[in-house]
Amino acid sequence: QVQLVESGGGLVQPGGSLRLSCASSRSITSIPSMAWYRQAPGAQRELVASITGLGSTNYADSMKGRFTISRDVGKSTVYLQMNSLKPEDTAVYYCNALLTPRQLYWGQGTQVTVSS
Repeated sequence: QVQLVESGGGLVQPGGSLRLSCASSRSITSIPSMAWYRQAPGAQRELVASITGLGSTNYADSMKGRFTISRDVGKSTVYLQMNSLKPEDTAVYYCNALLTPRQLYWGQGTQVTVSS
């Protein structure tokens, strides 16, 4: 099993930046894939970015350029740096960890609100 705790959300003005953190209870190099998803009100949960246990990254096309996923192996933490935020980025952001096809764990989510 793995427990995930997200943090770093909050209220930010359009054009601002936030860095989200996802702390894992186990070494992230032992987790084949971790990802950030987001879910806006009334919308489906969508992929933002993912990172493998080897550090390879992948982004949803609409997120490329403004969002960056990274990690600190020593802290067992994955980050999502979000720049040039827009009101449409408002959502609950979730971290997940995929251990096997049948073992997918989610954090509790962190709210990001982009508003002036």
